[in-house]
Amino acid sequence: MKNSKVLALKYRPSKLQELIGQEVIASTIYNSIKLNKIPNAFLFHGIRGVGKTSIARIIAKSLNCKNGIENLCENNLCENCEGITNSNHLDVIEQDCATATGIDSVRDLIEFCRYPPTSSKYKVLILDEIQAMSKAGAQSLLKILEEPPDYVKFIFCTTEIKKILVTMLSRCSRFDLSRIKYQELFEYLKNISKKENGNIDDEAIKLICKCSEGSVRDALSLLDRALLSSSPNNKLDLKSAQEIFGHFDKSLLVKLIEHISKGNVEESIRVYKLIYEKGVEPKVFLNEFLEILYYLKNISYIELEGTNFNLNDNEHKLIKELNENLSFSTILIYWQFTINTLSELNIVSNQHLTVEMFILRLIYLSNNEHMISNSKDKSYFSKGETSEVVEKKTNYNIINQLKNIDQKQENKPEVQTEENHNSIKSFQDLIELCALKKEFNLKYDLESNVRLVSFDKNLIEISFNENLDKNFIKILSAKLYEWTRERWIITLSKKEGQFTIKELKKKFKENITNDFAKSQEFKKIKQIFKDIKIKDLK
Repeated sequence: MKNSKVLALKYRPSKLQELIGQEVIASTIYNSIKLNKIPNAFLFHGIRGVGKTSIARIIAKSLNCKNGIENLCENNLCENCEGITNSNHLDVIEQDCATATGIDSVRDLIEFCRYPPTSSKYKVLILDEIQAMSKAGAQSLLKILEEPPDYVKFIFCTTEIKKILVTMLSRCSRFDLSRIKYQELFEYLKNISKKENGNIDDEAIKLICKCSEGSVRDALSLLDRALLSSSPNNKLDLKSAQEIFGHFDKSLLVKLIEHISKGNVEESIRVYKLIYEKGVEPKVFLNEFLEILYYLKNISYIELEGTNFNLNDNEHKLIKELNENLSFSTILIYWQFTINTLSELNIVSNQHLTVEMFILRLIYLSNNEHMISNSKDKSYFSKGETSEVVEKKTNYNIINQLKNIDQKQENKPEVQTEENHNSIKSFQDLIELCALKKEFNLKYDLESNVRLVSFDKNLIEISFNENLDKNFIKILSAKLYEWTRERWIITLSKKEGQFTIKELKKKFKENITNDFAKSQEFKKIKQIFKDIKIKDLK
């Protein structure tokens, strides 16, 4: 029995009109070929599976089809179309630059361009993942790319446009392929499911659309798996699809957050273990947790329409109900703790334990919030407990007020009215003013990449490292004039200058670490744990 093709190959578009989600690009390319205004090189950029290579092959066929682009072969393929479809045409090269990156491969391509086509109108070079080509290889292509023979056309495909040389980009007609919209992808998959006699629920197809993230190839691969799990007597529903794709029910996460907010330890851990037993990785769990927090914050703006398959009806209802019982500040605190926990995952070998402790920390925070909010209720606390909470809260407020007074006194010279402008008397003043004005890129360069040689009134002399922004002096000069209404001179010195702020902090930390390593306390610890090492001090 002949093995049937996978759906991604079986339903691969063979002409521009069959492309989904890229109608404008398809129309532009069709007109350029029809009117014989064909660019020397096409460049297609987009995420995986949106049709970059498919469009490249269609262009190759459109340029060389014996019937012309208006009557492009569909069933009875001409000699050229058949050769291009089967990837064995003598005048069409399709090369993966991830495996052929060097200058020798490029020499072969240039040699291929020297001679006219054998059986077609154009020689076409389709170079996939062009960003993987070496710099030397890419540069050697530039000349022929700018002035190729009339019979040569280049087609480049890439998922990472920023890695391509600017000089190469300037020689290409660039097309950015967008992700396929949910509704369009849903209708497309539903139609294919009918053609394949699939028995799949609409909610399961919506889940496929969500998991594919706008990639047609990913969606068809998932649909392939779904079709194998369905039969005329067994309809594939949402629950079964979630198990097949390893995508757990979001309503479990909503229940988990509800139990956490109520301070219910046992139920919170129980629900998490249900999620964990479904094979969900801790990192995936935390990212899904963040997604639910986002929906909790914005649920009033999210409507259940055909174009939004991120939430099903039940999940939308549960999130809307929970949103009424959670404050905005609580959601923000949960978000921050989740972000912090993501960075902690690689520290502990058993990531599952990290997530359990994360849940317990959130419950602890929720309980403390309830205690403070109810501290005025005398029936909730005994007299001693109430006074203790109020006293702690009062002391905390006093400390904050003292900190604010200190900060105001320290920052007084820098924070002035617009009439008097800002006074900058030292390098540190300049860094603090950058922070105050939210010029964080400038602040980063001053702290990390600039070595101060001298600082005087309206005159700064510096040296720098190779990481400094090339527009740094231009930007700093403009900002200094904007802030002080005075002209500043910034000069580059051959002197080495002082350490950067970042280097000073690092040196300071190293000194503290070395001092601790020599201390009696650490020596006592070393006697118990022979192989202990100091990783960090906070």
